[in-house]
Amino acid sequence: MGKQTKHSELAARIRDAYAGTPIAPIRSQLAELDIDAAYAIQQENTAHWQAEGRRLVGSKIGLTSLAVQQQLGVDRPDFGVLFADMLVGEDEPVAVVRVLQPKIEAEVAFLLDRDIDAEAPTIADVILAVGYAMPALEIVGSRITNWDIGIVDTVADNASSGLFVLGGPVRRLDGLDLRALQMQMTRRDEVVSKGSGAACLGNPLNAMAWLAGELARRKRPLRAGDIVLSGALGPMVTVNPGDAFGATITGLGTVSARFAAA
Repeated sequence: MGKQTKHSELAARIRDAYAGTPIAPIRSQLAELDIDAAYAIQQENTAHWQAEGRRLVGSKIGLTSLAVQQQLGVDRPDFGVLFADMLVGEDEPVAVVRVLQPKIEAEVAFLLDRDIDAEAPTIADVILAVGYAMPALEIVGSRITNWDIGIVDTVADNASSGLFVLGGPVRRLDGLDLRALQMQMTRRDEVVSKGSGAACLGNPLNAMAWLAGELARRKRPLRAGDIVLSGALGPMVTVNPGDAFGATITGLGTVSARFAAA
C-alpha cells in the first residue's frame, strides 16, 4: 500500500469515528514519531471537511501544559484547525454526544489583527499581530479509544479538538501580564482545575510564536481574523451530561459552558 493510500485510509477511519465509535490507536501504522505523516492525515481531513462546506476560522494549540503532557504521556505541543461550527455560545446547552469522550480545559484565545508570515517569528511579531485576547474553554475529544494516544494519534485526530467557547471581556494586550494570569475552573461550585499563564509554554505568547512558525513553515500561515486557542492553563477535566463549568482567569475575564442532561 502506498503512503498516500495509507494516509487516506487512516484519515477515513478517523472521520468515520466521529459517528460515535472510537478507533484503536493508529500509531502502530505510522513510522515511530512520524509527525509529518500525522499532519498529512490531519490536512487530508481538513480538506475533506472544507469541500463539504465547513469554514476554517483558526487554529488550536494543544499539549502546551506540562500537566496535560503528563496526563497523556507526550512531550511536545501540537496544533489542529478550528471550524466555525465548533464555536458554541456560553448559554448554549451542549449535547455531550457532540464530542467523543469529552474533556474540558481553560485557556487564552487570541483574535489576530494581522498575518504572521515569518517562519521564525519573535514574541514582538506575535504581539503586533494579536488584536484581542479573551478567556476560552475548549471541549476536547478523542476519536481514539480511551484516550490511548501518542503524539501521532492526537495530531492525526486534529489535535483531539471538539468544540470551543469564547468568554469575555475582549481585551487588547496593553497592560495584560499573560504569564501571571491565574486560572480557576469549577464544575458547579467545585474547583476542578487550576493553573496559570506560565503553564502554557511559559507564556501563551510563546505558544503563539511556536504555532505561527510551524504554520508558516508549512505554507499555511496565520491570517488576520484567525482565532487561536493558545493551549491549556491547567489539567483537563472529564465532562458528564448535565455538567456546568465556569472558568475565571484573573486579569482577563470569565467563560462558562453547560452541557445538556443525557
